[in-house]
Amino acid sequence: MADARADRMFVLNVPMLERTEERLPDDVVREELRRGARGEYDGHFRALGRRLVGLGVPDSVLVVGWEMNGITYTHRCGPDPGAWKAYWTRIVTALRSVAGQRFRFEFTPSRGLDAVPWTDCYPGDTHVDIIGMDAYDQPEGMSFEEQVDEPYGLAAHVRFAAEHGKPVSYPEWGLFRNGDNAAYMRGMLGWFARQRPLYQTITDYCPHGVWRCRDNPRASAVYRAAVSR
Repeated sequence: MADARADRMFVLNVPMLERTEERLPDDVVREELRRGARGEYDGHFRALGRRLVGLGVPDSVLVVGWEMNGITYTHRCGPDPGAWKAYWTRIVTALRSVAGQRFRFEFTPSRGLDAVPWTDCYPGDTHVDIIGMDAYDQPEGMSFEEQVDEPYGLAAHVRFAAEHGKPVSYPEWGLFRNGDNAAYMRGMLGWFARQRPLYQTITDYCPHGVWRCRDNPRASAVYRAAVSR
């Protein structure tokens, strides 16, 4: 990685806990978050930091505990927001202690309310550099305009980031519950043009994508036209 192009950005999703998609019960998650908040896992993150520096990517963007406002991942915030925020702080402190690092830390909920308000999980400006959002075309029947205006939606995300003096990003986005939705594609691309995120990444597998997934020809045509300009 050390010889990668200087204009490229290395972004890495970093789970906060093991068994990240095993649907562990809330009481187990709560205890794990509290163990992390006590510093029991600091060594794992220092090791990660040393590994990244050694690989030549000391300026990585680290998306820690992504989509924490939902229920998909073991590192979810809902069982104990206070412990979650304290654990995030421990992780960032451990990684920042690594010699030679220039990491940036990204707080990235999923769009909308989900299981808990993502604002309840925000660990504070000192330990966050970027405020991201994972934003797929869902739920079924919701227009792009509604996705902008819904509580904890796209507009709320941009406002929150501005209030905290942070850039925005979109580590994951794409089609989903509404199929081959060209209107959504135009909406998201227009949103990016207006908001100018640090970066954005479309998920390119079915049902979300437009390059390798042939199920979305109309949305693909919109996307391809935009990126070929």
